[in-house]
Amino acid sequence: MPELNDCVALITGASSGIGAATARLLARRGCAVAINYSKSRDAAEAVAAECEKLGARAFLTPGDVADDAACRRVVDETVAQFGRLNFLVNNAGTTKFVAHRNLGGLSAEDFQRIYAVNTIGPFQMIRAAEPYLRAAKGAVVNVSSVAGVYGTGSSLAYVASKAALNGLTLSLARVLGPEVRINAVCPGFVEGEWLKQGMGEAAYEAALANWKSNSVLQASNKAEDIAESIVFFLTSAPNVTGETLLIDSGIRLAMPRPR
Repeated sequence: MPELNDCVALITGASSGIGAATARLLARRGCAVAINYSKSRDAAEAVAAECEKLGARAFLTPGDVADDAACRRVVDETVAQFGRLNFLVNNAGTTKFVAHRNLGGLSAEDFQRIYAVNTIGPFQMIRAAEPYLRAAKGAVVNVSSVAGVYGTGSSLAYVASKAALNGLTLSLARVLGPEVRINAVCPGFVEGEWLKQGMGEAAYEAALANWKSNSVLQASNKAEDIAESIVFFLTSAPNVTGETLLIDSGIRLAMPRPR
């Protein structure tokens, strides 16, 4: 497993969950990490402190990825701090929890807000980081969701935004090569406060039990599980680009198939 002492990673939405787990895993390998966040400064500071305890350099850079000027500033601040940029992880995301059959529960504004963060945000971050990533022959990972593949998830707007992100990953792989690789990870059920708060305690526990009982591996995901796949794409897949990896404990294998 290669050490990353000369590498720099920028992770959006890194104050908690998958982003924080990815920052810690990269820091453990010696990679300097730029911790982006939009609201939770205290949580982001805690993640940065953890990374520094692991022996890595850490830097806080606030900014909303839906704002193009903020994306450019976050990238520029990271490069000014560390002198280079090898890896970009587009992890920041948002949703609105609305039952799919409730078509009246989503407005155009809901779609626009969710797309702004989940789809346009990653594009803006990549555009801002492109010259630095090309110079470093770096890599990008977009954190998508099985929602964009299966058509399930917290809302129709979320499904559409993640399906669009998967398509964007494929198209960008063609234009970023040969210098830059880009792939996406699509987690299934990820245990944690984000889903628990959005779904409510009872619905969360029911969904977790259902996922475990119906998936082939009878397991859900922890944030650390997703981080492992992200770091694999960044550091250990030199000839892989444009891929979309489902991290679903094999639940797709248990899904009914038409006769």
